[in-house]
Amino acid sequence: MKMQIFQIDNIPSVLYGEEADRVILAVHGNQSNKTDVPIRILAETAQAKGYQVLSFDLPEHGERKGRQIPCKVQNCVEELKTVMEYVKGKWKSIGLFACSMGAYFSLLACKDEKLEKCLFLSPVVDMERLIENMMTWFQVTPEHLEASGELDTPIGQKLYWDYYCYTREHPIVKWNAPTCILYGSEDDLCEYDRIKRFTERFGCSLEVVEQGEHYFHTKEQLEKYRDWLEKEL
Repeated sequence: MKMQIFQIDNIPSVLYGEEADRVILAVHGNQSNKTDVPIRILAETAQAKGYQVLSFDLPEHGERKGRQIPCKVQNCVEELKTVMEYVKGKWKSIGLFACSMGAYFSLLACKDEKLEKCLFLSPVVDMERLIENMMTWFQVTPEHLEASGELDTPIGQKLYWDYYCYTREHPIVKWNAPTCILYGSEDDLCEYDRIKRFTERFGCSLEVVEQGEHYFHTKEQLEKYRDWLEKEL
């Protein structure tokens, strides 16, 4: 499959597939990158359907590990807007794929965009709730986080006070794009009731994979993912 590696305003990016008039902007999840397995499977499937796929590395991921810009919602939303403006200048028909936290950033950055279709894999649709859960898991109070500004956790994920405040100040209240969601029944990060509430509020379709986890990685899970892409594209 053809791959073009380049940068968009200093953001490492990749374009998959032969030239086409339709593109899917793909936003990866935590501890992933622009060339990770879910993105490559998407690109392979989408190319056969007449799409190109454009993806990029979020801060602290892929080629950007060790660099100074932290992977905070504020930074990610602004960068996603930058990439979207680039895409809008090159293609008239734009779709969106996003995984995990990438879906949350997309919901904020793309709420006013005209999108052909959106595909969300294990999406985080309520980041405020996820952060509060993490605070509970690691016995961090809001007062402690506010006083510290940022805290490391045993799972390698930092908690930021300004990130938490941003999620509380920017709830997801608008989403008009036709959206399909693939969700694992054993997802331990995104609670089913939150996913269900989101799909009902915004008229999304929801497919639940029994025994599926937040991170789709087993042979069976990836086969379900491929089948879902084939159906929805």
